[in-house]
Amino acid sequence: MKKQITPRQKDLLRIIYNFIQSDGFPPTFEQMREKLGVVSNQSVVDLLEKLKQKRFLKKGTGARELVVLPLGYQILGEPPLAAFLGATAAGCPIEAVEISGEWQTLPSGFEKIEKLNDEVFILRIYGDSMINAGIDDGDLVLVQVKEEFYSGEVVLAKVGDDSTVKRFISQDKPPYIFLKPENPKYQHISFTDETKLVGKVISVLKNGYWQQVK
Repeated sequence: MKKQITPRQKDLLRIIYNFIQSDGFPPTFEQMREKLGVVSNQSVVDLLEKLKQKRFLKKGTGARELVVLPLGYQILGEPPLAAFLGATAAGCPIEAVEISGEWQTLPSGFEKIEKLNDEVFILRIYGDSMINAGIDDGDLVLVQVKEEFYSGEVVLAKVGDDSTVKRFISQDKPPYIFLKPENPKYQHISFTDETKLVGKVISVLKNGYWQQVK
């Protein structure tokens, strides 16, 4: 059953979407108050909480930490947006470079996005360690933030302060858990206490189309 949204809630969701699309950032409380024509932050807070509860919106601790979720795009009838967060390595881990304020509209025909319940973002790949998975130097990949991962998935991993894209492997023999490159000239990366999986790479942009990762 399709979730219901009040006109006022939809107004605020539309305001947030428009700000992200045009400015690259969600609006401030002041901007949301002004667009809604209200005088108190509490009115905005209450609407945001309702949108969060209904899974139209994801809200962090800060005023501008707002992410429109797939149900939100659906209720607005708008194509999904994904943040272009920066660059990471398909090779040796490198420091992720944050690029603020850049967003891409995902094609309306992108069938996977409607099924996602979590945050997605775009990264540009540098290096050739994932070429056998169809991810080449300079490609853009779509990453879904997750907490649970399965062996064989291509993931974005943090290794200390650095980040890399590799295939996650979990097996019942040594080395048990590791990050596997998809290019034989690179070595496996062993898991340590500093290794953290951030998200699953669900698609790669090729010739203007989002395609499944091998």
